[in-house]
Amino acid sequence: MKNPTLTRRIGLGVALFGLAALLATTTLAEEESADSSGELPRGHFHLPDEGNVIGEAYTVTVEEGETLLDIGRRHNVGYEGMRMANPEVSIWAPRPGTEVVIPAQYILPDAPREGIVVNLSELRLYYYSRPGIVETYPISIGRDGFATPVGVTRTTVKVKDPHWSPPRSMREEAAARGEPPPAVVPPGPDNPLGRHAILLGLPSYLIHGTNRPDGVGMRASRGCIRMFPEDIESLYERVPSGTQVNIIDQPFKVAWSADGVLYAQSFPLLEENVGTFEPILNAMEIVADAFGEEPAPIDYAQLRQVVEQPNGRLVSLLRVAEEEPAPEDRQETLDEGLFSELEISQQTGLFSELEVSHL
Repeated sequence: MKNPTLTRRIGLGVALFGLAALLATTTLAEEESADSSGELPRGHFHLPDEGNVIGEAYTVTVEEGETLLDIGRRHNVGYEGMRMANPEVSIWAPRPGTEVVIPAQYILPDAPREGIVVNLSELRLYYYSRPGIVETYPISIGRDGFATPVGVTRTTVKVKDPHWSPPRSMREEAAARGEPPPAVVPPGPDNPLGRHAILLGLPSYLIHGTNRPDGVGMRASRGCIRMFPEDIESLYERVPSGTQVNIIDQPFKVAWSADGVLYAQSFPLLEENVGTFEPILNAMEIVADAFGEEPAPIDYAQLRQVVEQPNGRLVSLLRVAEEEPAPEDRQETLDEGLFSELEISQQTGLFSELEVSHL
């Protein structure tokens, strides 16, 4: 005689398996449909055949009642990205009719195109989800004193509607204020983890949602990586356990575009890294690597401006031949500020001798 309970369980298992297959087929069909129409979902980009530049910047018009953060979230940009791209526009009360910049052009990080890559200074996550496609989303990372660690790890367990246990340091801080938090915060609107969490191999670190989406795109967490609720939900459904997560810090990036232009993209240094290295020297070394053994026709004044005034926008570093400055003019430009003497030889690469007398 058949066990009716076992029979029901087997039937339920088959049904669930069929449902999962159907959902997977539907998702794949949607992706293929998006590919065939040339339109990809929010945050998805085709990897370029040549170069490492994806996306493009564009402008939109502020509607009545919108904040800059509302616009940024709709267009896949976080707090700092919108603030830097629109320094003259109010974050909370932009004037209706104002044109604002959506900085949706990115240089891919200098890291293997595998799994998830998190660039801390950029406050952005990249996910190489399938061949020929990269996804990118704004994130929050650990604030000063709770820095998100650099390193390679992997995703482990995925949890929907997670409970949250405030860490000891937070409980102590709250108790000192006379506001002791509960030992465990259940799922719901007060849970800072949001509705989806992906645990990492680094103990106590997660990629998760948030109940305060206005903070996405800034340093606001105690080390975890926060995402907009809709973004983490999408990743939660598709990122397999065991996916590599490469956490890097690249405040200055360069890349060749498909049409042969060398672009740079620069972001503010994390507070804990200020003073640990010289940003301009670091940038010049990165540019030199991009050219290899070839002479580097670089606009050095432009390079310095990009490094000293980081705003996340892509800027061409190539010097126009007919506007090439005389050697004495170039030396005078570089002498102002950080360098007191800098000799550059185009015959042997980007620079053959670097003399720094004032740091």
